[in-house]
Order: sequence, then structure tokens, then C-alpha cells
Amino acid sequence: MVIFLIGYMGCGKSKLGRKLAPALGYKLADTDKIIEEGVGKSVADIFAERGEAWFRAQERAVLESFANYPENIIVSTGGGMPCKGDNMELMKQIGITVYLKRTPQNIVSRISEHGRWKRPAIRGMNDEELLAYIEANLPGREPFYSQASLVIDCTAMGDEDIIEHIKLHITQYEKSNTSIL
Repeated sequence: MVIFLIGYMGCGKSKLGRKLAPALGYKLADTDKIIEEGVGKSVADIFAERGEAWFRAQERAVLESFANYPENIIVSTGGGMPCKGDNMELMKQIGITVYLKRTPQNIVSRISEHGRWKRPAIRGMNDEELLAYIEANLPGREPFYSQASLVIDCTAMGDEDIIEHIKLHITQYEKSNTSIL
């Protein structure tokens, strides 16, 4: 089974993926890291040197690589991946999508200075600028994110609670998709 963690930057996809994978006994992949390792550059450098369109094409290729993945895996996606083309539809065909939903204020509190530096769109922003950016940008992404198989409002939840919620959902999903011969 492939489980895609989706949501806005800073919502905890990568961090939660690192905790969720061992809790479920799954492998772990991070789409941004796969692209960075393949190119030998950071996402910020890729955007600067090759542009967003090139990066999005690489994202799509990575997404398609999970179509027949033979093992259970948690995939932490880039925040924009579900919002491009038919990526969200493809993710839903391949596996389960989990939207880690947070408020703009909560996202701002989670993104450190280092986290801002490595993200080209928000590099150098202070808290007020970042909040305004997220409040302007998130509503356009919400219609894509909200199509997820599971939407979790993570704002007031700790990582362990989120993991337990996902584990329960996966168990229910597996039971409902097990045919009796």
C-alpha cells in the first residue's frame, strides 16, 4: 500500500513520515529528496537554475514511479504536488492520500528560519509576511488537498495522536478491502 502525506509546506509531512513509517512497518520516501538526490541540488537551486516547470515534470515522474510500487510505503510529497495537473487524481488511484491540515498561524509557528531559507518562495520572510503569504496562497490549494482520502486537522494534535489516527484509518481501510473467498 502507498500512503501519500499531502498538505501545505510546514504542515509536518516529512517529520510525520519519519515517525509514521516505522510505526506501520512501512518504507519511507520523500519526493523532494528523491528529486534533490537525482539532480544533486536542493529544491531551491533547482527552481533557480531550471525553473518550476522542470521541477514539476520531475515531481510527476517520481509520482508515477509509485504506481506499481511492490512494498508498503509512506510518501511525503511536496506541498504543490497535489495541485498540479491531475496529480491528486493519480495519487488517489495509486494509494491513500492523507491531508495534514493546519491553520496558517500554526504553519508559521512551525517553519524555522532554516526552513524558510530552503524554500524559495518564502526565503527571507518574517512572520507577518509569511502569514500573509500563506493566507493568500492556501485557499487556492485547499480544493485539491481536501480531496484526500483522510483529512486530519492537525492544529491541536501531537504527532503521536496523528499517527494513531492514521493507523486506525489504515486498519479500517485494509479490513474493508479484504475480500472473503
